[in-house]
Amino acid sequence: MTMPLPSTIPHTEPETTTQRHPPYAVVLHNDDLNTMEFVVGVLRKVFGYSWPRCVALMLEAHHKGRSTVWIGPLEVAELKADQIRACGPDPEQVHRGAQPLQVTVEPLS
Repeated sequence: MTMPLPSTIPHTEPETTTQRHPPYAVVLHNDDLNTMEFVVGVLRKVFGYSWPRCVALMLEAHHKGRSTVWIGPLEVAELKADQIRACGPDPEQVHRGAQPLQVTVEPLS
């Protein structure tokens, strides 16, 4: 006597969707105590941007009150913001009350 073969059920892969994490911006805020040269130096150190690009970002923050200096994943944005803060204030302006550069991490809509 032969045994019947079990019926074959087609195998289907479950549907998966890739969800991208929303990008975040590192925003530099205007600062009237740290020197422009110091701000440019910090941006060059943290991001490795060219001198002209850093000057343009610094001037945007100076004239408009804020400048988006980097966009990417949240974890990296937080790291970059921490690296900027870790540079501390302009050593030449501490006597005037200079603080580390003010940056925020904000979601892009």
